[in-house]
Amino acid sequence: HVQLVESGGGSVQAGGSLRLACVASVDAYRVNCIGWFRQAPGKEREGVAAIYTGGGVTYYADSVQGRFTISQDNAKNTVYLQMNSLKPEDTAMYYCAADRRVSSCGLTNGDFGYWGQGTQVTVS
Repeated sequence: HVQLVESGGGSVQAGGSLRLACVASVDAYRVNCIGWFRQAPGKEREGVAAIYTGGGVTYYADSVQGRFTISQDNAKNTVYLQMNSLKPEDTAMYYCAADRRVSSCGLTNGDFGYWGQGTQVTVS
């Protein structure tokens, strides 16, 4: 019903940049919110950024504020995560996720019912 495919991960040195992309496909209903989450071994999954696709309102974790930017291209059903000034602690598997609530968006992972397969980001 909802399909999410991430791409753009890779290895980069500290201070470098990567741009992740999440392509979303929905059978019948629009996805109101798309978020990026990350999980490193031994750590809990945490919200990174999210965007309310209907209005463009964005949300960021404090740890990435000022370094990461989430954006959307509605024509391509794609959400991007531009990651600048990367730090080793940003190393994780990054997932995009969809929240189909009507008018809600944020960084609570329990609110997202659909998840992509993940793309690995490694910063050294």
